[in-house]
Amino acid sequence: MGLTAGIVGLPNVGKSTLFNAVTKACALVANYPFATIEPNVGLVEVRDERLERLAEAVKQDNIIRASFSFTDIAGLVKGASRGEGLGNQFLAHIREVDCICHVVRCFEDPDIVHVSGMVDPVADIEIVNLELMLADLEIINRRLPRIEKKAILKVEPDLEAEYRVLLKIKEKLQEGNRNFGLFPEEVLRVRHYNFLTLKPMIYVCNVSEEELGGNRHVEAVRRHAEAEGSRVVVISGKIESELAELDEESRELFLGELGLAESGLDKLTKAAYDLLGLATFFTHNEKEVRAWTFRRGMKAPECAGLIHSDFERGFIRAEVTAFADFQKYGNLQKAKEAGKMRSEGRDYAMQDGDIVFFRFNV
Repeated sequence: MGLTAGIVGLPNVGKSTLFNAVTKACALVANYPFATIEPNVGLVEVRDERLERLAEAVKQDNIIRASFSFTDIAGLVKGASRGEGLGNQFLAHIREVDCICHVVRCFEDPDIVHVSGMVDPVADIEIVNLELMLADLEIINRRLPRIEKKAILKVEPDLEAEYRVLLKIKEKLQEGNRNFGLFPEEVLRVRHYNFLTLKPMIYVCNVSEEELGGNRHVEAVRRHAEAEGSRVVVISGKIESELAELDEESRELFLGELGLAESGLDKLTKAAYDLLGLATFFTHNEKEVRAWTFRRGMKAPECAGLIHSDFERGFIRAEVTAFADFQKYGNLQKAKEAGKMRSEGRDYAMQDGDIVFFRFNV
């Protein structure tokens, strides 16, 4: 399973610059609204030092990293949910993603036009969030009349339950509130609608390279995010663009010169994994060393199914070595000799960093 994220924001906040930097793609970057008409989709390889160390230990050059898919849509404006700036069709492009990365302009630059005429990140956030809410409200208002009669008459229990959840969400949206207070079973009841307002949000503060430590705009975004339970990542689009042009060695040197331990993309990836409850396990064979993304709490057979459905269907056991033990003993063989390779059954909940060999029979 790959992580998917949609990039949203007002025009000229640095969305396409960020997309280009993290995917090394060639999305159009222009200093005017609606430069991005069709959605740009790009795959990013997730950097994980543990995978590199495992590959070195087993002497394998073919490294397959986990992937992170970004979808960049055109800048939204007030009225997007009603079609202003072609907003409706843009929003449809991100209904399938796992989370939303909302790029917010937190830098001052008189040479880059701001669609509202001034830099006010919280006001920008409120504009975009309102459009997401209105877009979801439109879907609910189309659906409710179609099921209302059967729901009230209690003809179909499933429709009755769906009706109640939709009314609950509608009431909150009309109040301008994204905290719906849904129970897990209620979320499942409306999952197929892919409501934008139910998706986890990460605010990506785009700052100048001199202000990576933050500024007043970033602090305002942090306060807003804390109130609604969202995450904040601070990046510099300019720095990320420069990093994208460098090879691995030069990249590390450049980060060191800036006093940074990791890039903005690395921070964004970690925030997304944490927000979505994702983790990584590793496999290796004579052909490759590979990282796999899974949701925390998944059992060993489910994780085996991420590799191939036959692995899950014919699951026998998982031979597991924790990455910490692999690192402690230097290689898998020594960890095995020390009794650190475990044989786990169907009820084993996979842990982040597990190095696994699945036994199966079909």
